[in-house]
Amino acid sequence: QVQLVESGGGLVQPGGSLRLSCVVSGATVEYYTIGWFRQAPGKQRELVARITSTGSTDYLDSVKGRFTISGDNVKNVVYLQMNSLKPEDTAVYYCAAPLAGSWGQGTQVTVNA
Repeated sequence: QVQLVESGGGLVQPGGSLRLSCVVSGATVEYYTIGWFRQAPGKQRELVARITSTGSTDYLDSVKGRFTISGDNVKNVVYLQMNSLKPEDTAVYYCAAPLAGSWGQGTQVTVNA
């Protein structure tokens, strides 16, 4: 069973940075596509970024150039580096291994002056 645990969320001012971590157990990240999703109040969950088993990455248009997804195959962790944060980035962020049907519990990111 694949389990994912997120951490690293918090409150940050506009223009600030956060790094989210997703610790994966029960699977090796290099063999899975891992995605970071987010859901803001009253909005649908959306895919923010994903990294495939080959290392290729995709991003939501609104975060391109600001967010970077990366994986550490030794630590079995997937990161989401978020820079130049905006109030509209406020949401609960989840990591997931969709093909395994596994989701983390989420971590809150709030961007507010």
